[in-house]
Amino acid sequence: MSSPERIIRGLANIRTRSGTSDQVSEPYKAFLRIGSLEMEKARRGKEKEGALKRVQNIDARFREIEAEKYELLEAIGMTATGNAHANPANVPKRAPAQNKGGFKISY
Repeated sequence: MSSPERIIRGLANIRTRSGTSDQVSEPYKAFLRIGSLEMEKARRGKEKEGALKRVQNIDARFREIEAEKYELLEAIGMTATGNAHANPANVPKRAPAQNKGGFKISY
């Protein structure tokens, strides 16, 4: 006589209870989710502040570069437009550099 064939079951055949209940029906799960969303919101706010600060630093450096370029062009008797003695109104006089140089490369 032959033995009956055995059904081989694997991990995919194990039943679980996950997903059987709605998260909103249990108030503590909703409050935990709200708390995690508030923490994420706070973290994103800090990231945004840092990014805005970096943009402000970059804009300040652009202004420093333009002012220094204008001074150098004045020193050699030229201006940004190519005409001598032309003074563009949108280029401010150079202020002391806040970040002491453009960028640094280390090897």
